[in-house]
Amino acid sequence: MTVIAGAQMVTPDGVVEDGWLQTDGGRIAALGSGPPPASPDRDLGGRWLVPGFVDMHTHGGGGGTVVGADDEAVRTFVATHRRHGTTSIVASLVTGEYDALEHDVRVLAELTGEGLIAGVHLEGPWISPARKGAHDERALRVPEPDAVDRLLKAGHGTVRMVTLAPELDHGLDAVRAVVAAGAVAAVGHTDATYDVTRQAIDAGATVATHLFNAMAPVHHRDPGPIVALLEDERVTVELILDGVHLHAAIARMVRSAAGPARIALVTDAMDATDIGDGEYVLGELSVRVENGVARLVEGGSIAGSTLTMDHAFRFAVQQAGFTVPEAVRATSATPARLLGLDDRTGALAPGLDADLVVLDADLAVDAVMARGEWSP
Repeated sequence: MTVIAGAQMVTPDGVVEDGWLQTDGGRIAALGSGPPPASPDRDLGGRWLVPGFVDMHTHGGGGGTVVGADDEAVRTFVATHRRHGTTSIVASLVTGEYDALEHDVRVLAELTGEGLIAGVHLEGPWISPARKGAHDERALRVPEPDAVDRLLKAGHGTVRMVTLAPELDHGLDAVRAVVAAGAVAAVGHTDATYDVTRQAIDAGATVATHLFNAMAPVHHRDPGPIVALLEDERVTVELILDGVHLHAAIARMVRSAAGPARIALVTDAMDATDIGDGEYVLGELSVRVENGVARLVEGGSIAGSTLTMDHAFRFAVQQAGFTVPEAVRATSATPARLLGLDDRTGALAPGLDADLVVLDADLAVDAVMARGEWSP
């Protein structure tokens, strides 16, 4: 049992001043304000206590990548992001050949079963060649029903999300198949028209993968996918708030247009995260990181990020107009709900996993607890 006191604690009901929280058996047992029920093990002295971050779109970190599903690499990836407050993380695979993807999904499904990761996200191979970004064009495919079924079945229910371009042949059927399998269908890396994007939403798509990035841009006579995704209340939009993928003014605009309840902050991080500048590989493509910005060596497309969720949280509050409770929602509650994890994490509430982050006055990570254990 652990008792934490003296916190500015963000709960689903708002900010609790002089808050305390008690854990037992890896779960939140009770919380409140004022004097705690027992002598505290840790007094936060007014620092923030927020739920652990839930990152639903990330590829690597600390030199470890999820591509290839190497056990040591995946554990390095998880530990790296854990230090920055992410207590639930989805492994996002990039475009690859079907045999390789099936292998990776199967291995990552086992690691999901162990509780190491929260599931699998397939970002590709069913994306638009015109908006491929840092994906290997040689491995892009149309989402033929048998192929979609093959990869979904390989995950045995652990594929949480699939990003695809609905304008491809079989695209709308693929959206329906993903939803029928209990996963989230996300529209991304797409050149779809406004109307086709609307059809995808009607078919069950509920997420916009890194809104604005790798999508047909907005034109006043051709609004394209961005407007369709932004205006529909059924859709939650991913934002990468690293100051590279999006200007802060765009983030502020999305907050106003969609509202903070429809925003999920993601990192889209690659293995260079927390390592530094240098030469890397994303899938089968060479990447160069300079000044923390990852780009393909050939062509110069942005190749994911070196972002961590604590940085995205700070950016949201300090530059994008979010309140701290709104940033908590976008980094914890909303992604947990989308992924079907909100029955165990994503908020500070009795009965949920004791996944906690302590933030100082500048919103930097001071300590992280995952399932009741303080991280080193």
